Amino acid sequence: MLNPKFIPLAVTCCLFFLLFGIGAVQFEGFGSSRVLFNLLSDNAFLIIAAVGMTFVILSGGIDLSVGAVIALTGVVCSVLISKYQWHPLVVFPVVLIGGTAFGAIMGAIIHYYKMQPFIVTLAGMFFARGLASVISEESIPIEHEFYNQVAEFGFMLPGDAWVGTSTIICLLVLFAAIIIAHYTRFGGRVYAVGGDANSAALMGIPLAQTTIRIYAISAFLATLAGIVYSFYTFSGYSLAAVGVELDAIAAVVIGG
Repeated sequence: MLNPKFIPLAVTCCLFFLLFGIGAVQFEGFGSSRVLFNLLSDNAFLIIAAVGMTFVILSGGIDLSVGAVIALTGVVCSVLISKYQWHPLVVFPVVLIGGTAFGAIMGAIIHYYKMQPFIVTLAGMFFARGLASVISEESIPIEHEFYNQVAEFGFMLPGDAWVGTSTIICLLVLFAAIIIAHYTRFGGRVYAVGGDANSAALMGIPLAQTTIRIYAISAFLATLAGIVYSFYTFSGYSLAAVGVELDAIAAVVIGG
């Protein structure tokens, strides 16, 4: 018998396959592998952001800064690569480290000042979106040969399905998240904190370290999602990814 906690996920999967089947019957080529992988490629940044949001929601928190971090990442990448001629191999680690630090700061504020995650991450959203707008209110194209090669890298599968860089990164992140959530000590701590933080503290779980890591991971993946999003748009824009945090939350809730 199906475990009750998996019923929402089972219903979601059934609805997906039902709707996909109806589309495949009505429209020629809708059920092809090409359409499936295009769907995955177009939403790779959202999946990556939702993976980070999963850890936050499992811990009983919320992160409203995701969309703004994606936009800020794109703007910073475009400015450093196009305006200051930094190499993408330097830019990517810099923005990932910066994004991770930003998330860690929010996690520290949430834990040590006993503030609600909603308030802290909402402030983080305003800060990131505002900083992106201060840097540039216009869309900045990213022009760099190596960047173009990375963004356009990929290979074909049977059925003309294209597996690009965004899809590969998305699948690797998803696989790593499953391993971390279910087969590591940190994953167990996340579930424990989300179940009852007081009980988790009595069990000896380091709440401060766990909370900071959770929000650092969320911000890291939001930054990575911003890089992947820039692969899709080849530009950075301060108003990009507006409302993506709500899409990520919906993806987590619907996905179980």
